[in-house]
Amino acid sequence: MGRYVLRRLAGAVPLVLGIATIIFVLINVAPGSPIDVIAPQGMSSEGRQQLIRNFGLDQPLHIRYVRWLTAMFTGDFGYSFSYSKDVRAVLFDFFPNTLLLSAAALSISFLFGIVLGTIQAVRQYSALDSGLSVALLFFYSMPSFWLALMLVLIFALGLGWFPVSGLASSGAEFLPPLERFIDRLQHLALPALSLALVLTAGIARYMRGSMLEVVRQDYVRTAHAKGLPASRVLLTHALRNALTPILTILGLQFGTLLAGAIVTETIFAWPGLGQLTVNAIAARDYPLAQGCVLGIGIGYTVVNTTTDLLYTLIDPRVRQE
Repeated sequence: MGRYVLRRLAGAVPLVLGIATIIFVLINVAPGSPIDVIAPQGMSSEGRQQLIRNFGLDQPLHIRYVRWLTAMFTGDFGYSFSYSKDVRAVLFDFFPNTLLLSAAALSISFLFGIVLGTIQAVRQYSALDSGLSVALLFFYSMPSFWLALMLVLIFALGLGWFPVSGLASSGAEFLPPLERFIDRLQHLALPALSLALVLTAGIARYMRGSMLEVVRQDYVRTAHAKGLPASRVLLTHALRNALTPILTILGLQFGTLLAGAIVTETIFAWPGLGQLTVNAIAARDYPLAQGCVLGIGIGYTVVNTTTDLLYTLIDPRVRQE
């Protein structure tokens, strides 16, 4: 097992290097320059040239790449032009909000996806199974930004149950702890739900197929033949083994979650890495944009590698191989 872990960790290194290279090239060859944004209006050409030299933008692309890559491995992601502070400090300010949104969306999708998929498998070919399949297929085929807009239109603007955008209400820091917590949940509900609906539909579909495959296995039939209660057979024997492939699906779905978070955070003005990435690209803030996208890429790589390692703990066949 130790050799397997080392092999998986070693395989993540070239993946991160590839992500870093693609990010650097795409951002630096894009039209525009950060000088166009940060230079004061009416600044002389000599002043603009001095700014270009100060930020190292006069160097060839390959030299800037080597310097940035070397600094990245030492934990230095550069200096943000738009925030006038270290990129790492900016990322640390916004990352907890994205982590909160991602954790909420994953928790909702994991819980409801497994429950709905199990119900469909137990009630296979029933009217309930057919109705859930149609509903899940609808949410699975819808883009997250459309769901986000519909949730705002219905539950925020129409019914007024939830706030439209933001992380907290104005003056929420002066509320008692319980009221401040409720206010944060109200602001979190719609963006988390817009991301979770798509993931829930996908997880439920995979869970249904996995459960249907497991309940046909000999050990499940043997458990029924021993006279064990159906609920115990379902939870103890079938559900655990059906969850094994779902772990891999969750790792893959995390990439979808991060990609959708960029749009969702922008729609709901949620101050996370997604909205920060959009603002950095609009401001031509190369170091910050590179740090944001690289952080998302590293997060995706870490989650998938961790999922593979957890897979070895659940499935003994992987350990034996």
